[in-house]
Amino acid sequence: MTKTKKPKIGLLGLITDGYESVFPGILVRQKKYGKEIAKSLAEYVDITFDDIATNRNKIEEIVGNYNHMGLDGILIVLLAYSQGAWLVRAMEKNNLPLAVAVIQPDDVAEINFEELDLTVNQGIHGAQDNCNVLMRLGIPFQVFAGSRHSEEFKCFVSNFGHAAQGLNLLKNMKVGVLGRMQGMGDILTDEMALFKKLGVEICHDSLGVINRFIKALDPSDIEAEVKEDAIRFNIDPNLSTKSHQIAVGQYLGFREYLLANNYQAFTAHFDMFGQDGRFRQLPLYAASRLMADGYGYAAEGDVTCAALLRLGHFISQRPANFTEMYMIDKKSDSILFCHAGEGNYSAGVDESKPNLIDRYLGEGGLENPPTILFQQKPGPATLVSLVSLSGTFRLIVAKGKVIDRYDLKGCEMPYLFFRPDSGTSHCVEQWLKQGGTHHEVLCSGDVASRFKMLCEMTEIEYVEV
Repeated sequence: MTKTKKPKIGLLGLITDGYESVFPGILVRQKKYGKEIAKSLAEYVDITFDDIATNRNKIEEIVGNYNHMGLDGILIVLLAYSQGAWLVRAMEKNNLPLAVAVIQPDDVAEINFEELDLTVNQGIHGAQDNCNVLMRLGIPFQVFAGSRHSEEFKCFVSNFGHAAQGLNLLKNMKVGVLGRMQGMGDILTDEMALFKKLGVEICHDSLGVINRFIKALDPSDIEAEVKEDAIRFNIDPNLSTKSHQIAVGQYLGFREYLLANNYQAFTAHFDMFGQDGRFRQLPLYAASRLMADGYGYAAEGDVTCAALLRLGHFISQRPANFTEMYMIDKKSDSILFCHAGEGNYSAGVDESKPNLIDRYLGEGGLENPPTILFQQKPGPATLVSLVSLSGTFRLIVAKGKVIDRYDLKGCEMPYLFFRPDSGTSHCVEQWLKQGGTHHEVLCSGDVASRFKMLCEMTEIEYVEV
């Protein structure tokens, strides 16, 4: 569920048709150039480009077609000069994110350049005209200026494509909610604002639904998963077969619940399971397995974090993790992250098989919940938190790395040490000042640029700390 198809981007190549009478064949030449651009980006995105937009009517036609083709975004490239005002009507009917790339056929102004060479390389002033119009229309857009042959250009288009895909994901996301912790303030959100601003639909359900799906399971399916776990995990000899079966049944029941409702994320409050009376243990195993499957998850009814985790999987194209800050470790200049026992073990080191342990947990007042322990893969990482404001949202982002430390022998919960690029104390101080929540999503790799683009597309405040 984490991996997706390449982003689909429409290339809007602009050049006024008045040039053809001055330079016969320029449109054919620049169309070929547009095809070259599309081919150079094929490893990163699927580019649609069939014709040049040479006038207002053609621009409106192409933009309209792109909006009906299920594309993720539009990349505007000035193939020479094109009038900015010709974008106005096209943009009235456009619902796709926009990016403008100021690139040229040639990277160097050669001494033998003639007027034609200068004309086809003069994209900057056309971009100025068009970007000025977009700005005055209040339409957000991304901008790149540089060599079309550079890795920076390919990275820009890839980031734009994945951010645009992430926006589409949010617009169609449904999150299942099973209870919420009383008095926990930073998880509270305006549900209508979340739906209006990002498209995330919040769906409140009861634990009776989960119980029904568990009761309907075929016992042979549970046994098959238990056997697979012997390959998937190092299993604690103290873990009873019955406890293991219950955990697997919860995982399969939750999975059926998500599939039946087309939910891409869920959140459940642990107190609800003890209060309900039909559950013998907390579904920590289920939450961990479902995160590894690519679903979004957060504890205690935190809808925004659950949606953000699903987005984190998607936008980074790698496993993201639900976690929270525990303490600053001054010796390693890092922050210890942990939670009650849920963790995305698919983000663990490749050569280390996770452990499935029998483990005491007082929260919820139920039997020992089987818990998956693993070592988070070290390396660059991006920490994000979605903060609910008055009718809108703020994304808090911290770039850094997961360090190679796993020596807490008495910790029977998945944990990791994250070292922010900005320094531990500074990061925590600014996190608090900006209202960063206590539930966070940790994405593998440096994907801050993708999140920043998505925030600009949705006009959400973006803050790096």
